[in-house]
Amino acid sequence: MKISLALTTALTFMTMNNTFAQDNSDRIPAKGFAVFEEKGHFQPYTFSRHAVGDNDIQIKILYAGICHSDLHHVFADWGAEEYPMVPGHEIAGRVIAVGKNVTKFKLGDSAGIGCMIGSCRHCDACEHDLEQYCEKGAIMTYHGIDYFNGNEHTQGGYSDTYVVAEDFAIKVPENADITKVAPLLCAGITSYSPIMQAGVKQGDKVGIAGFGGLGHMGVQYAVSLRAEVTVFDITEDKREDAIRLGAARYVNVNNSDELKELDRHFDFILSTIPARYIPVMYLKMLKLDGQLGIVGLPAFHNMPSLSVSDLVLPGARRKVFGSQIGGIKETQEMLDYSVKHNIYPEVEVIKANGEEIDKAYRNVLDGKVKFRYVIDMGTIK
Repeated sequence: MKISLALTTALTFMTMNNTFAQDNSDRIPAKGFAVFEEKGHFQPYTFSRHAVGDNDIQIKILYAGICHSDLHHVFADWGAEEYPMVPGHEIAGRVIAVGKNVTKFKLGDSAGIGCMIGSCRHCDACEHDLEQYCEKGAIMTYHGIDYFNGNEHTQGGYSDTYVVAEDFAIKVPENADITKVAPLLCAGITSYSPIMQAGVKQGDKVGIAGFGGLGHMGVQYAVSLRAEVTVFDITEDKREDAIRLGAARYVNVNNSDELKELDRHFDFILSTIPARYIPVMYLKMLKLDGQLGIVGLPAFHNMPSLSVSDLVLPGARRKVFGSQIGGIKETQEMLDYSVKHNIYPEVEVIKANGEEIDKAYRNVLDGKVKFRYVIDMGTIK
């Protein structure tokens, strides 16, 4: 029996529509807070996440940290952005659904998500547990394209739920302080990883440049390794906090007297500074074969620089390296280490509403937070 072209087309269209409807029905509703334009204000936003696949888990988000890089994305400091945008890559919560192949998590487990939710898994970087440097490109928790799920745009943790492959979720120890876990998944690993790369050990002289969300974590990790830590910042109001967290010295770089006799002093300096500064100043403070690790990434219009002459002349026999977060294996290692040694960010918990998030952003810009805001997503309405 012959079927007309028109009927065949109609049947195909109906099949496609039914499949699309079924796929849509499997999607998971989500609600959160988004900005709808550059420098916009946060507003309630409803959207959906892809269905829980065989290797996925669904997390009920309990807490979401506010990272300075969230501000850079919201304000398009690093280039063009797409809106609406739900930021947030510091996520802690509970597992409420698991795919049939999942073995790492069970219902009710505590789990976290950091800056990335996927990678190709097959390139050289991925095979060496450095998924953040994936040759195809790591899939970011927000402001990303999920090429495993229809190239959908990822939305972040300022929301009530997230679906993620179990291999990219972090197991949170049950004895962890869940209110403080979320910032560890960015601020924690971003400072922990370069300290480990540099091989910091007992007795080393370590500088932490910038004493904000990243810097106050770097201080705690270096102190836990029994290094002698010096903190550099531009204000006086952080001096007592630095000493309280274990720093041996605090240097206000706007006071030239405090900078005297520091050349060739340090084994390692970690720069977390999110604004324009003079990197060669810190390069000169390194011993021969000392290392300068850079994790702070200011807005493009405010970017510091190092010249070749800086590296060859005052910087000779010093090493400079950049570092981006850490792979999943190292992030799990960091979290376990942090909980074991009681290393947490100092946080201020705020309610989940647009006005509160806007206010937090203003305070971060003005340097009025010590040291991390965390949104209680359980208060979302």
